[in-house]
Amino acid sequence: MSVLDTSVLAQASAWAEEGRQVALATVIQTWGSAPQPVGSQLAIDADGNFVGSVSGGCVEGAVVTEAVDVIETGKPATLQFGVSNETAWEVGLACGGTIRIFVEKLN
Repeated sequence: MSVLDTSVLAQASAWAEEGRQVALATVIQTWGSAPQPVGSQLAIDADGNFVGSVSGGCVEGAVVTEAVDVIETGKPATLQFGVSNETAWEVGLACGGTIRIFVEKLN
């Protein structure tokens, strides 16, 4: 996926037009070896459907779970995953880096 991949935003827009509630997760910072570059995005609907990637599959499940909460509450969240974070090992981010992801509700 390219950082400028508009298909994620196009899908988020299509879901919103269908009346679905949507969140967008964006990689905002990386340190060390990170699976996706800053700007990579994941669109998530309230049912947990998603498109895109923020970690090449390493932490998508945890991000989707948080995004559903963001959709329900309307409150954005900043997530951080890294090798020193126990959650990162649980969800599979063992690449040696750290990523920060901003999750916001779009509609």
